[in-house]
Amino acid sequence: MSGGRSPARVASHRNSSVMHAVSSQPNVRIRGAVVRYRRRHGSVRSAVRAVLASLLATLLAASLCPMIGAAAANEPLKLPGTQLEPAAWSQLPGWAADDHLAAFAAYQASCRVLRNGGEGDEQRPVRGALRTVCRRALGLAPQDAQAARRFFEENFEPVRIARLGEAAGLLTSYFEPVVAGSRFPSPEFHIPVYRRPPDLVAAGHKPGSQAFPNKGVRIGRRNAQGELVPYYDRAAIEAGALDGQKLEICWLKDPADLIAIQIEGSARIILEDGTPLRINYDSHNGYPFISLSHALIQSHRIARQQISTERVREWLGAHPEEAQELRAANRSYMFFRITGLSNEGEPVGAQGVPLTPGRSIAVDRLHDYGTPFFIEADLPLASDKPVSPFRRLMVAQDTGSAIVGPARADLYWGSGDDAGRVAGRIHHAGRFVMLVPRELDMIAAGRHMPLPPPKPALAEGQISNNNVGKHELRKPQLAKHEAGKHDVSKRDAVKHDDKRNPAPATAAIDPRAATAYARWRPRPVY
Repeated sequence: MSGGRSPARVASHRNSSVMHAVSSQPNVRIRGAVVRYRRRHGSVRSAVRAVLASLLATLLAASLCPMIGAAAANEPLKLPGTQLEPAAWSQLPGWAADDHLAAFAAYQASCRVLRNGGEGDEQRPVRGALRTVCRRALGLAPQDAQAARRFFEENFEPVRIARLGEAAGLLTSYFEPVVAGSRFPSPEFHIPVYRRPPDLVAAGHKPGSQAFPNKGVRIGRRNAQGELVPYYDRAAIEAGALDGQKLEICWLKDPADLIAIQIEGSARIILEDGTPLRINYDSHNGYPFISLSHALIQSHRIARQQISTERVREWLGAHPEEAQELRAANRSYMFFRITGLSNEGEPVGAQGVPLTPGRSIAVDRLHDYGTPFFIEADLPLASDKPVSPFRRLMVAQDTGSAIVGPARADLYWGSGDDAGRVAGRIHHAGRFVMLVPRELDMIAAGRHMPLPPPKPALAEGQISNNNVGKHELRKPQLAKHEAGKHDVSKRDAVKHDDKRNPAPATAAIDPRAATAYARWRPRPVY
């Protein structure tokens, strides 16, 4: 591949001269195919590569044929900028040891929402296929983890998923803060939590509509001339821009409590009489979120190695004047709605079901709610060191504007300080396996898989025979990974946005070659 041409493209272009020689006869004679190809093109290495690529494509196509369902044969899985790699259950580390019964309970919760409807399924084939599987799941009551595991293995195919050209995705975590609050302002409780203002407008949406967009539209307010202008930013709101409108849901003691609630997207506020007030994210003022952690690191107030939720909170408390200036630099501001007056249960995610600690994830909306994902990572669950193997089946039940990409998830970890300590430590790479309903056509999906950008041509002298050149080529990738791995990302509109969202053009290639390429293509080092 030193010339920058991808194996899939090579296999596709040589299909007519090699595929017939390899795949049309029951007894494949590879040596003969290589000799015939060499006579035409004059390169043994190219011949061998072409023959192997075609052979792999043929074998993979044969092995994946049972996955094709007649009901969805014309509705391939299409995810832009994404690579898909069919896997086997036995290839998933930790799959057999997971608690599939706990995962099944979370999956059934999604199914209670998915079972009805059907509108728009023709545009989102995964949703329609998930609906079919859900109707089976709702009629089951598995008694143990083995029975639940059989359900997933019989109804889904495991498919490794990642952004095109990458091997791993990104995991962060969120939780539900529990803080003290009051119905009325006082010298002790003086930080307001606001509901959505009536003049907050999203272009193309009716004012006051329940569904407020997280991203992709202009957000502001109408001036006297009816023009849409930017909404009040954080500094203006903290200075009293919304005073007198009776928008206060409750009052808090500490600005850091409000920041935590706005970052996490939900909270349980214990009022002065002990009543628990549950609130959830509702809308935002349209400005991009700037992470306090990132700002503290960039200004050298806290070393990158020392950054954590607890450390940030300590700094804010010890430097109130600087903290106000730092908060004002983050012009983004979030508004909330009341969702209950009970300590029972967990907050409700964007799908409309209560989240399950350790089993619910927030994902990009290119995925459908109710999609199961098996996630492999090493996370800092017990300490700051990522030494705890995390191999767990999760269910997509939530989303957020900064959750961007096919292999990007925010893990819901529960409520309270203990959950917050764990969630604050997680910002790590992880491998994603999407469980795809068996009726979807993965061969057709291969036809729509985009090719990665061509690699730059390298002179022969740049590649050392003793692998020194290979080591040097890895350094930029590792440096990029190290530079970005400590950035803080969180849920909803408040999270540090992941800008890496390329939209490469798709190429019409042989589906069998594309599927073979998905397995065969070398992956970058992380």
